[in-house]
Amino acid sequence: MIRQPERVLVVGPSWIGDMVMAQSLFMGLRARLPSATLDVLAPASTAQLVARMPEVDDAVIMNIEHGELAWRRRREAARALRERRYDQAIVLQRSAKAALVPWLAGIPWRTGYRGELRFGLINDVRTLDNTRYPLKAEHYALLGLAADGDSLDTMHWPRLTVDAARQQELVAELGLSLERPTVGFAPGAAYGGAKAWPMRHYAALAARLDAAGQACWIFGSAADREVAEAMAAAAPRYGVNLAERTSLLDIVDLAALTTQFVGNDTGVMHLAAATAPSVIGLYGSTDPDYAPPLAATSQRLWRGMDCSPCRERECPLAHHACLEDLPVHDVFAACTVPGSASIASLHALTHYGPTPATR
Repeated sequence: MIRQPERVLVVGPSWIGDMVMAQSLFMGLRARLPSATLDVLAPASTAQLVARMPEVDDAVIMNIEHGELAWRRRREAARALRERRYDQAIVLQRSAKAALVPWLAGIPWRTGYRGELRFGLINDVRTLDNTRYPLKAEHYALLGLAADGDSLDTMHWPRLTVDAARQQELVAELGLSLERPTVGFAPGAAYGGAKAWPMRHYAALAARLDAAGQACWIFGSAADREVAEAMAAAAPRYGVNLAERTSLLDIVDLAALTTQFVGNDTGVMHLAAATAPSVIGLYGSTDPDYAPPLAATSQRLWRGMDCSPCRERECPLAHHACLEDLPVHDVFAACTVPGSASIASLHALTHYGPTPATR
């Protein structure tokens, strides 16, 4: 196999947060292969983020939904990729479906972890030491090393580029004020309700921040309309409902203007972590040591119950106590006194791997 490939294709994730974390791989590849062509194959929803990743040369769109076989569209995508003559494909997902297109495209070197029923589809099978490398961003970055068993000596944290001109346009268009401390919010949970801090808690937090003179910028999609409206109503002086008014790239630019950013363990929180100066992640059904916010400064609040992390879409015990019982005053303290030892649910940082590289 060619150990110094000239053209590399990464089969990227279809989840927003995963694509953000995959930037660690792209940054590592660019450092190791400075003159190589590096492209990313992904659905349009996540491929748009590549525009803010200077390490990547091009995004190749393949609109196939998560879990969908779509055999005909995969064959069509493979035919188009043949013309690009890639030397290596790096497949981030472990499914056989994800490995089909590089194999059909005849890409000779196909790198990935051992996965479901894909013997032959992946011919450079990598092993993973979860004890040494527990972070998901590390799992992606390891696939960019020259060979299995190489050490990940330098870890690059995701850092998306901010469009300063667009940022100022958004401030004007949305009527935003930069005169006071600002807390950004990602209260949605597209994966499922088990990841969501309750709406009444978000509204109560917004009310306390509003009373303290801090602005609340609330981001989200149409699915988050109810919680965004409740938060804005609870913060009548300085709350701004930005749900359905901002694109993912807009959030990248506006998050950089916040003082703090608070969110569930979801894609928008991880998106904000790549530009916001400080991020507070609220965890319940997921593991804060697997996918923490990789911001310059971050805090993770987690009750660490016996049933956590269950990783289910909805609470299998129907009590949702892991987030129901995460108190508003803890999150308020994290927003106003970062790192305060009085925060009972503050989760100590147990592992961040190798020393992160700065750009």
